[in-house]
Amino acid sequence: MRVADPASVDAYIAALPRDQRDALTTFRTRLRALLPDHIEVLSYAMPGFRQPGPKGKMVVGYAAFAKHLGLYPHSGSVIPRIDCSPFKTSKSGVLFTADQPLPDALLRQIIETRQAEIAAGYSRKA
Repeated sequence: MRVADPASVDAYIAALPRDQRDALTTFRTRLRALLPDHIEVLSYAMPGFRQPGPKGKMVVGYAAFAKHLGLYPHSGSVIPRIDCSPFKTSKSGVLFTADQPLPDALLRQIIETRQAEIAAGYSRKA
């Protein structure tokens, strides 16, 4: 695991209230396990993981908000193709809370769908 700017990702998480900080620390660990060779970065003011290499595409980002946490696969076509119930979704992400994190199977499905989209041609709609 490489971190492009570990201080900024650490600072983002450290600035959160304790429940969100704990939840995102655990979530970050889960993402690292699923994306071991990816680079951890701050993109669009949120922590995330991009593919290795100088032209690596963003796979997922995650963030904390006042009443929820979110996972964002940096694509408007991933989440609409996946059944994320019972979680609330938008075109660009899935929302969860510290006390109801995303299940491993759903997290894996979102990442795999995003990786397949990138492999098929990042700019093409799937």
